[in-house]
Amino acid sequence: MTKRIVHALLTSRGAKPAHMKLSIPFLAIAALGSLATTAHAQGCAGRPGGGAVQLVVIATEMRSKDGEVAFTIYPDDKSRFLAKGGKLLRVRTPAARPETRACFWLPPGHYALAQYHDENGDHNFNRTLFAPKEGFGFSNDAPTSIGLPSFASARFALPASGGTIRARMRYRR
Repeated sequence: MTKRIVHALLTSRGAKPAHMKLSIPFLAIAALGSLATTAHAQGCAGRPGGGAVQLVVIATEMRSKDGEVAFTIYPDDKSRFLAKGGKLLRVRTPAARPETRACFWLPPGHYALAQYHDENGDHNFNRTLFAPKEGFGFSNDAPTSIGLPSFASARFALPASGGTIRARMRYRR
């Protein structure tokens, strides 16, 4: 059956093999390539090397495992914090309870994190006129009693050894 699938893939792309003798090693290599692609897709955002260190971010107090969590990293520039087009990197990962994790490769420095629990998976931060409908949070658990937090309250340092930050997911309803 696997030979038929590979043949169908080859011929659907316009390839017309004269004869098809697929060996077990060929199929094993193809399967490993598929696994490597999956593993890479689940890796950290950004590029390792060049002085980049790993930042692990953890959303805590998740109320459900529905949807996904969007983690957004902002550079050390208050004019870009929460601004359209201002992000440095974003990762969307399936939600898990009680915590959801993601990671980034970044140069040591200062950043800010914003996160939200996209429970319905529509890639929008849903809200009513006055309050968010979905969970949200910021690095340093920056306060949001009235309006959005300041960049200074969400700013954190990423040391040369890398690091882990935890941010509580807040729900208004």
